[in-house]
Order: sequence, then C-alpha cells, then structure tokens
Amino acid sequence: MEYEKIKKHILNLLKEKLPEHLSYHSVNHIKDVIESVEQIAVAEKVNDEDLLLLKTAALFHDTGFLYGSKNHEEKSCEIAQEYLPEYGYSQPQIDKISGMIMATKIPQTPNNNLEEILADADLDYLGRDDFFVIGDKLFEELSMFGIVNSEQDWNLLQEKFLESHHYFTETAINSRRDKKQDNLNIIKTKLKND
Repeated sequence: MEYEKIKKHILNLLKEKLPEHLSYHSVNHIKDVIESVEQIAVAEKVNDEDLLLLKTAALFHDTGFLYGSKNHEEKSCEIAQEYLPEYGYSQPQIDKISGMIMATKIPQTPNNNLEEILADADLDYLGRDDFFVIGDKLFEELSMFGIVNSEQDWNLLQEKFLESHHYFTETAINSRRDKKQDNLNIIKTKLKND
C-alpha cells in the first residue's frame, strides 16, 4: 500500500478542487482527522496494516465533497474504489476502508473497532479545547448553505448534536467525554443568556 504517495495526490487534489466556501470540510479537517486516527489507533493497539487502512479511510472520508455535500460518504467510497487499486490496495482492503468511511455518516453507526476509531476521530474536536474555533468554521459553512441562520439556531443545533452524540472507543470516551460535556455546558449557558 503506497499510502504516502496517495496521500500527497489526494491532498493536492482537494487543495485544488474543493470549493472555497467549505470552511469546515477542508484539507485542514482531513489532516486533523488523520492525526486523531493515529492517536486513537495507537492507544487502541491497532496493528500496522489496519493503521494504514484507517489513515487511508481518513484521507478519503470527505473527498465526496468534491461533488457536493449530498451523500458525500457514498461518493467518497466511489473515489476510494477508483484510486486505491493503482496504489497497491486489494479489494478486501478497499471494502474495509469503505466501511470506515460510511461509519462517519451522521448518525454514526460503526460496525467494528476500525469503524469506531474513524467515527471517533472524525468528531474528535467535540471533546477538545479547539471545539469553538473549529465549530465557528462549521457554523460559517452551514450558514452559507442556509442550514442555520443565526447564532441562536447554531447553538440549538450544537446542543442537540452534542447531547445525542457519544464516542465509541474506550480511548475517545476516556480522553474526550469530560471536555465534550464542558463544551456542551458552555453552549447551554449561552442559550440561557440569549
């Protein structure tokens, strides 16, 4: 598996072709998810091959945004199917990667540990100190799409999302749950004061 080669190719493709109005679903998000995948996978004691598959799934998981936001996970799987055979990935490996990509679809329904790791990595920021910085980028993007129209709408959406979200891996639960709760409490306070 020529991960470094495909990573370079896909990141360049995304830099060139992703719509500029995607302030959240950007190259930075992809890099962030790859980094989170590595941290969670190491803590979950994933073997080397599975770690490469996870990093590849993280690399591809939002490539579907090149064709729009609707069903982007399915599109991301198609893009992975198209590119990965040329980079030494077998069909069973590509199928595993597709399963991981589909596990990031909201609401998340991972079916195994690798899918749980990618699902957790994709939303790792919910339980981090940079939650509001990253959240602002998503707010900007959703406003552009007309999904939210005010900060009040946004805070209500975030409150609902954070209350329904849960991490799957022991690693993410232990390292992110408390901070996620803190972030939710800040949002609740904002809503109370509005």
